[in-house]
Amino acid sequence: METVLVDTGPLVALASRRDKHHTTCVDWLAHYRGRLLTTWAVLTEFSHLCGSVETALPFYRWIEKGGLELMALGRDELVATIDWIEQYADRPMDLADASLVIAALNVGCTQIWTLDRADFETYRLPGRKRFTLV
Repeated sequence: METVLVDTGPLVALASRRDKHHTTCVDWLAHYRGRLLTTWAVLTEFSHLCGSVETALPFYRWIEKGGLELMALGRDELVATIDWIEQYADRPMDLADASLVIAALNVGCTQIWTLDRADFETYRLPGRKRFTLV
């Protein structure tokens, strides 16, 4: 089964009908049939950006029903995210983005659903491998 990593932007767009990317993200999700994976750092960023419990709660219920998988990141992964944040300090790379890089390395997935095209077009995985943006 195909796996796509999910960044914060599409999650905010899905949750908020007022977001300019809402319709595009809803349409993409309606046609996608694979596994969606994100991290707790992304979900935390989403919670901060979505603005209200009323907006976030239906989204959390969607996750509960299996709409999105959350990858746990422990101490070793945190240490690795720090290395990535230091490497891309000139961007700067935030914790959510770094956690997705670690998720990509852990599951062997380079496809990412993001609205943050500039950053994920810049980040390089080992071997200069690029993310595939969807």
